[in-house]
Amino acid sequence: MRILFLGTAQFACPSLQMLLDSSHGVTAVITQPDRPRGRGQKVSASPVKTLAMAHRLVVFQPERIRDPAAIQFCREKKPDVIVVVAYGQILPPDLLTIPPFGCVNVHASLLPKFRGAAPIARAILNGEEKTGVTTMRMDEGMDTGPVFLMEEVPIRLNDTSGTLQDQLSRIGARLLQKTLGGLEDGSLIPRPQDHAQATYAPKISKEEGKIDWQRSAFQLSCQLRAFDPWPGAYTYWKGRVLKLFSPTVVDEETKEPAGTVIQMSDEGMIVTTGKGCLQIAELQLEGRRRMNVREFRKGHSLHPGIHLGD
Repeated sequence: MRILFLGTAQFACPSLQMLLDSSHGVTAVITQPDRPRGRGQKVSASPVKTLAMAHRLVVFQPERIRDPAAIQFCREKKPDVIVVVAYGQILPPDLLTIPPFGCVNVHASLLPKFRGAAPIARAILNGEEKTGVTTMRMDEGMDTGPVFLMEEVPIRLNDTSGTLQDQLSRIGARLLQKTLGGLEDGSLIPRPQDHAQATYAPKISKEEGKIDWQRSAFQLSCQLRAFDPWPGAYTYWKGRVLKLFSPTVVDEETKEPAGTVIQMSDEGMIVTTGKGCLQIAELQLEGRRRMNVREFRKGHSLHPGIHLGD
């Protein structure tokens, strides 16, 4: 089939690579315009654009996919199906009706749960025990279309948004391949979602990363893992932002106030919380690189008795 691919984030790259390795033909790739990225805020291409350019594909970067010029570009490509993976904009009705096989989306949750921009982080943040990937036929709503295929995976206690994204992106590519095959031979019929069961996953903000030590150790573990690698869950130490990574809930009895460092070793820093204690294995002081506690201790006097926070 002739495929027009819309994607931006790294999550979309395995799906695009699968299409390039398949018997389908990618007629063009639409991705978001180049944006400032990273610590230096240098303007750079999206991961999808980088992959597409490496394969000499036609790349189009409209500011808004609903602009007439963007709709016309899609029509001119005459796609049999439009594939959308982590693109970042809702498709307008005029675009949805262009391909005869419709528009297929790969979404990183078990729909109708966690519709929206940040399903992976929100599932971890919410303390969910499982998540997965869904392929669906797109309609005018936000992740509301009928479902083709779904695959479930457990969320492990050491999973972060980064590790889970890598796993789910590979599953998404495999489900997309099966979905396109089923559309092509007519064997796949989508089923409606139960909209009454819908939950939402709005975009993550940096402000949500601030740690409230009065919360439980489990809740804080979810927060640290959900915001790893971005934007990072943070507290304050000596007036500076200190990001915390690689948490483990530990069974430790203490009467120290929440946010107090009660133990420091090469294995980690143990901090009291509103319920239980949390061991932190990696730290990142503002302006510095991320490092394990053993490395951190060599250059910083972070010791038991210190209180973290405002």
